Amino acid sequence: MVLNHLFSQKSNAKKCIAVLIDPDQHGSKTDEILKIALTFQIDLFLIGGSLVSSGNTQNCVAQLKKLGAKNIVLFPGHEMQLVENADAILFLSLISGRNPEFLIGKHVTAAPWIKKHNIEAIPTGYMLVESGKITSALYMSNTMPMPNDKPDIAAATAMAGEFLGMKVMYLDAGSGAQNPVSQSVIKAVNENTNCILFVGGGIKSVSDAKNAWSNGADYIVVGNGIFDNTQLLNELCIEMNHINSTLTNQ
Repeated sequence: MVLNHLFSQKSNAKKCIAVLIDPDQHGSKTDEILKIALTFQIDLFLIGGSLVSSGNTQNCVAQLKKLGAKNIVLFPGHEMQLVENADAILFLSLISGRNPEFLIGKHVTAAPWIKKHNIEAIPTGYMLVESGKITSALYMSNTMPMPNDKPDIAAATAMAGEFLGMKVMYLDAGSGAQNPVSQSVIKAVNENTNCILFVGGGIKSVSDAKNAWSNGADYIVVGNGIFDNTQLLNELCIEMNHINSTLTNQ
């Protein structure tokens, strides 16, 4: 199971990268990105986007599997993005907002399909964080993001999500974010929950990644940045391996 793998990585204090691929924008660079990812043994690939897919999700998953990717997990913005050839799905509840459709409404629609196709559902608290601009996720969800300078709000929200049974917390500044999630928000969520912690949006440099990892992120999620600059993924992977080797030798 994918969730067991994520907890195993966390229990071993591994710092990891998840590659996020928008199925409607994947193309010639996907093979290049995947080659780098597999070279560095990246173990998690998220597939999805904020807009309703044009129907490329299943083909995208199939392409990644053919090329050797493992742990391919849906990161859906809509129930129409569900496909049965993925390994699991982040069953996202937008706990940072108050839009009932994204708290529970869409989930009721999707649940019978997920159960029918026996896809592993990973209970995930999805928390949008203010990033300096209106992102696609923010606009499409019609919700207010959490303040990026109020770690107490983030911590309380994450704790509530964990009490409701969520196993993963996903702090997201959003695709194309101007600013990444602040270190204080990441640290507060990490220190107040035992969940696997994903941090994404606005990670444009090795320094951004190090800040997230050092404050408790288990997985940083990278998408647009590495497709705009494939060398960035190479640099991030080198830093990840350096951190993990240092921890192993301590």
